[in-house]
Amino acid sequence: MKIAVTYENGEVFQHFGHTEQFKIYEVKDGQIQKEEIVNTNGSGHGALSGFLTGHGVDTLLCGGIGGGAREALDAAGIRLYGGISGKADDAVKAFLDGTLAYQPDVQCSHHEHGGHDDGGCGHGNCGGSSGQGQENDHAGCGEDKHGCAGNGGCQ
Repeated sequence: MKIAVTYENGEVFQHFGHTEQFKIYEVKDGQIQKEEIVNTNGSGHGALSGFLTGHGVDTLLCGGIGGGAREALDAAGIRLYGGISGKADDAVKAFLDGTLAYQPDVQCSHHEHGGHDDGGCGHGNCGGSSGQGQENDHAGCGEDKHGCAGNGGCQ
């Protein structure tokens, strides 16, 4: 298994289509065997699924992601876990031990925004992340300043 994480300064980068680096983890028998940071060399949105496929990635952990990118990843057979924030290494460890909190329906409908000083897309829009199969009461539900909605019915 190869897991890629959108990456910036040790953290999960919050906008898939603008990521300049991925950290790729090779996993065997539930244990990380190898880690490497790879530059996207300016590849954006649509080209990134091909970039990941070319590196043998089958699983992606990221922050926010748009609908077109989600479709491209799905067509490439790459499993997506979005709405993640925090340290990349911690996210992969949580994924491997089955405790990763993510938003299965994370959406990012913008393409023109500046800095990510609020944590970026898909982060904290529904009162916190929800794991697969968990309910979220959507307290504080709404869009962040980038126009990103969190979990599915939270728009």
